[in-house]
Amino acid sequence: MDKQEREKQVIENYQNEEKMMILIYAQWCVNHDIDPVALYEQAYPGQGRNPALEEAMELTVPRKESDQIADATMLEVLQLFGNDDLAFAVQGEIEKQGQKGSRSNEN
Repeated sequence: MDKQEREKQVIENYQNEEKMMILIYAQWCVNHDIDPVALYEQAYPGQGRNPALEEAMELTVPRKESDQIADATMLEVLQLFGNDDLAFAVQGEIEKQGQKGSRSNEN
């Protein structure tokens, strides 16, 4: 394998891993009744539509059929790929849901 083929393989591997990150994000949103497109737009206003996110949305499964994705895992995956703004928006949703849960436990 020459240098150009190795570089191509590295790029393809990164792109595949990035698609997996986007799918994990989309599924996490579905599992938490959050619109992934709206949350993405909140994190990256004015960026426009994201074809990779739209593609990932087609691959998500209903909440009942999905494995649970831990909040900490979601944040780590986003940060690993440099999506700090999106991780911040996700953290905000986690905190909102935590507040809802604590209110319902008070009743």
